[in-house]
Amino acid sequence: MKRLVALLMVVAAGLFFMGTAHAGKLTVATDTNFPPFEFKDPKTGVHTGFDVELWAAIAKEIGVEYDLQPMDFNGIIPGLQSGQLDVGIAGITIKPERAKVVDFSDPYYNAGLLILVRADNEDIQKVEDLKGKIVATKLGTTSEDFVKKNAQAKEVKLYPNNDAMFMELLSGGADAVVFDSPVIADFMNKRGKGVVKVVGPLYMGQSYGIAFPKGSPLVPKVNAALKKLKDNGTYRELYLKWFNTEPK
Repeated sequence: MKRLVALLMVVAAGLFFMGTAHAGKLTVATDTNFPPFEFKDPKTGVHTGFDVELWAAIAKEIGVEYDLQPMDFNGIIPGLQSGQLDVGIAGITIKPERAKVVDFSDPYYNAGLLILVRADNEDIQKVEDLKGKIVATKLGTTSEDFVKKNAQAKEVKLYPNNDAMFMELLSGGADAVVFDSPVIADFMNKRGKGVVKVVGPLYMGQSYGIAFPKGSPLVPKVNAALKKLKDNGTYRELYLKWFNTEPK
């Protein structure tokens, strides 16, 4: 009888810990600098942006607490694979090779890639014109894959953050930047206004998804929350706030 009681206590304890495995705070990774999706507000020192506020709304909807963990983009997928992170929301493109190692939510943003050059550049009009040029982009991104496959560049300079690649273009160290359309547009309309321009069409249409460790029980909950936020207008409000246009 004592053995049976002890066994039942062990089973009960196991069920308790299984039920509370996700009861603590989640660790949610975001990029350190990917405006307007995530960036540190210079006035407050707090990270904000579309991704940050969207996740806050999702977390409230599904009833979870979390710690936001800004980090280099190329460390997010490995962090999810190793179990050190619970969620990654950082403008992460849903790619087949990534979907093999992490799970994704339903798409929450549609984007593409643009070519950015200095305003006085007349040599580059399309991706084929990048042949023999120096191109800057962000390390570990879809843009890196695209440039290496299609540009035939003389050199591809890779940076861990947006500021460095844009500075390389402005200083003349690169002939062009290839990167995600919303980030290019944000830079062109603010810090780069009048000194840079976009050339060519929108390349490689892509969707962003929220990433999770394989088998995460959060995926269906987040998908349901995303749908609700779109249905009740919250998603549209955030989209208009950060992109000044209707959701696409």
